[in-house]
Amino acid sequence: MHKLSVQFNICNMASHLNTHSLPFLPGNTFQDPTKSRYHVPQTLGFKNGFALKDKPQVGIGGDPLHYNALNEDDLNELSNFKPTLTYGQAKQAPPEEFIPAHVAFDKKVLLFNGYFKQTVYESQAEYYRVRPVKIYYYLEDDTISVLEPHVENSGIPQGKLIRRQRLPKEDATGEHYTYKDIKINDTVTFYGKVFHITDCDVWTKEYLLSQGLVVNNFVEVPPDPYEEDRKRRNAPKTFTTKSDFDKLNQFLTLDRKVLRFFCVWDDRDAMFGEVRPFIIHYYLVDDNVEIREVHKTPEGRDLNDGRDPFPLLLSKMKLPKNIYDVPPSFPTISMEAKETEHTEYFTPADFMIGNTVTMMNRRFLIYDMDEFTKEFYRYNYGLKDFTPVKVDPPACDVPKMYIPPYNGFGSLEDSLGSCFHLEPQPPRKDFIKMLSNDHNVLRFLAVMDENDENANADRQFIINFSLATDTFMIYEQPTRNSGRGAGKFLTRTRIPKPGCDINNPEFYGPQDLAIGDVVYVFNRRFKIIDADVFVLTYLKDHKSRFPGIDKTIASLEKLHTENKLGGGLMDSQAPAGMSEARKAELVQILGDQLRRAHFNRFFSIRDAFLKLDFNRDKYVQPDELARYIAQLNIPIEPYLIKEVSFKPHIISTYFFCSNPPT
Repeated sequence: MHKLSVQFNICNMASHLNTHSLPFLPGNTFQDPTKSRYHVPQTLGFKNGFALKDKPQVGIGGDPLHYNALNEDDLNELSNFKPTLTYGQAKQAPPEEFIPAHVAFDKKVLLFNGYFKQTVYESQAEYYRVRPVKIYYYLEDDTISVLEPHVENSGIPQGKLIRRQRLPKEDATGEHYTYKDIKINDTVTFYGKVFHITDCDVWTKEYLLSQGLVVNNFVEVPPDPYEEDRKRRNAPKTFTTKSDFDKLNQFLTLDRKVLRFFCVWDDRDAMFGEVRPFIIHYYLVDDNVEIREVHKTPEGRDLNDGRDPFPLLLSKMKLPKNIYDVPPSFPTISMEAKETEHTEYFTPADFMIGNTVTMMNRRFLIYDMDEFTKEFYRYNYGLKDFTPVKVDPPACDVPKMYIPPYNGFGSLEDSLGSCFHLEPQPPRKDFIKMLSNDHNVLRFLAVMDENDENANADRQFIINFSLATDTFMIYEQPTRNSGRGAGKFLTRTRIPKPGCDINNPEFYGPQDLAIGDVVYVFNRRFKIIDADVFVLTYLKDHKSRFPGIDKTIASLEKLHTENKLGGGLMDSQAPAGMSEARKAELVQILGDQLRRAHFNRFFSIRDAFLKLDFNRDKYVQPDELARYIAQLNIPIEPYLIKEVSFKPHIISTYFFCSNPPT
């Protein structure tokens, strides 16, 4: 008996040492041999009719659990130094009604829409499939299920992809997915398969916002290439009935009928942009559009816009409303779209006054149209108001260009050429006038005015007026023993009238060359005393071309009537008893006159003189030579022909040699 009590005490001591003193290591654990109760304490119960799981009060076998016996209220009261002794017992709030999670979140499920891509191997028709899914999240136990909607005749097993369960995250923490991990426009991975979340339903969005979460913008599910191709192949085929529009009738009725619109292109939004005028032509015969640039003002003057005068901005073509509206499969990089590729084209209904039409990415404001176009819209569209839109920009202060005064060098036309052109151009000539009046020269006999010095009173001059160029040429006749050299006195030039404006001169003409008139030639006064028959005949035949010529004709007729010679200079006689030297001098004068008339071809002159030499004595009769020269319309003084006997070789020598032989 004594041995049993000692053994029991030793076991209790060992159990006590094992529990409180010995370290918790292998070999230091001891079991109480007297312990025979090992049942688990009861923790399940009911409260307000709901089954609950309570916190155990004792351990296995009824062993006491060592924990703090003070509850939270007792600890708060101890830390506050007994506030109930000062303020009294606090009023207890009524206990809240307890609702468990499976009751509070019963039938409350979050719905997310998404998709995943499935790669398709060994298929030429498709590379991947887009499979839409619906993700259900159950709030009562944080479980998730994934379902794929049924697609008719897809050939793929569909329905429930993942049954309802708690899905673990792809990490080593052991955590599971919650509704906070599922975000719009983001991906989640369930068992190695990536799902892209696109949107959610309205209740799910409101719940996420109530929990303080940010909901991203919804995205669209990308189309499935295979399904799109399948819809295209299974779509009902359509056929376009051939139009019954008669193009031949359109050509016959609308040929050469064009609508004309006046518009401006407002490009001031761009750098260095401006408002530029254009004209739009709409051809009714084939519905083509043409845009032309305007390089002239309404008055017809050229615009000084600094641009090259290109006539067309857009050549004649059938213009689509949207040039980029072509099928995606059309190769726009290498080919141009035809009429069948576009759907909408411009029609007359798009061009109205006040409309802004966008053509080729340019905005054109139509502000007016011509009368034919107005009548077309009045008859076909019933329009009556065609008030033009004012598009004229405010006038800017443009400095006025002044022409500098004439400095006297060169002709006035040459000086003006340097004012109108950056590179001066030669003055334009009236070639029609030059060709019609070629070799037509009016010749007058003039003397120095008696108001000049007496030394010049006996000087006689021949004034030649060229009708082709309106220029004067003056020759002085030789006078024996005068000591003055005869010949050219004034080269061919235009003579301005005295007292006229130097910048706008008025030049002498045939109407100013009457008998008795004085011509001022650069500070010299020449008085006209006679003229030849050709002057009177030509002025009578062309009286309508020279206004104010009646005075000149009357003076010539009076002179010829008084003299009864019928020719003035044409019948003037040379001095009697002319020497051979004088005859040679007259031959030289005759040769100079023929050369001035461009009759300087040696063989033609020689052949002509040989033809006129009927008796083959190497002399030409004066009357025959005068008749021949009159046929050629060569102005030569008759007295030269009457007083000079001609030899062909002598005449040819004087025509072509500046120094005739003695």
